[in-house]
Amino acid sequence: MQYPPTELVLNDKGQVYHLGLSPENISTKIILVGDQDRVDLVASFFDQVEHSSQHREFVCKTGMYNGKRITALSTGIGTDNIDITINELDALVNIDLKNRADKSTLTSLDLIRIGTCGILHPEIPVHSYILSSHAFGLDNVAHFYKTFNSAEELAIQNAIIRQVPLPSGVIPYLVEASEELQSKLKSDKTHLGITVTSSGFYGPQGRQLRLENKTSSLNEALSNFSFEGHRIVNFEMESSALFALGKALGHNCSTICLGIANRPNKAFSDGYKSHMLELIQYVLDRI
Repeated sequence: MQYPPTELVLNDKGQVYHLGLSPENISTKIILVGDQDRVDLVASFFDQVEHSSQHREFVCKTGMYNGKRITALSTGIGTDNIDITINELDALVNIDLKNRADKSTLTSLDLIRIGTCGILHPEIPVHSYILSSHAFGLDNVAHFYKTFNSAEELAIQNAIIRQVPLPSGVIPYLVEASEELQSKLKSDKTHLGITVTSSGFYGPQGRQLRLENKTSSLNEALSNFSFEGHRIVNFEMESSALFALGKALGHNCSTICLGIANRPNKAFSDGYKSHMLELIQYVLDRI
């Protein structure tokens, strides 16, 4: 397939348009972070940095960690930025940018999101590691693509829809994380469960300031959900699109978050940088 300039948009250096990257700038193992400053935290563990760049909110550093080539890339906040990130990362490894055509051999990336999240269960303490088994998307990004769900994914999705009252007009979807990456990241330090990806930070996550929301009972309903051993454990803002688009394109995707807010207990971290550094090293050692 030939991709015209309006579909595969490149900058004047022939790089993908938003990320500002060339194929040689990235590894096949990529740590995704929302916060631009977190890229430096990841890169602080590298033995050496071979590439460093920034375009808009997309900061990228690639280097070596214990003999492994790793890329750290910031995505910014939200599933809309994940749409850009996943499509352009896939283009870097699976499209010949010069000839604007698919490569004959496809490459699968390992995409691991390290983020922060809100915890939905009172017994899980702040600064816990939350590993996503699935992402339940309250955004709409995946609805614009031809993605496919397993029977298990659909069963869990439908069970959540039955048990959790969502605002009218919200069409949710559920996608499983990479089992391979789950097995690498899972340990007695992690709390495994379904992650809810919301389309915003305030009303969509049950917060209310001056503007009244329609989700005052949402968090309680999510935390009470149970189906065949599955439960919902946390809120964040990126994983559903990451899992849906990444999986459809043949990439391995996973999310592990540091819980910085316990929503039922109304407890928020009083400082989590040292805990985030520990989580980053935990992930680097396991991938």
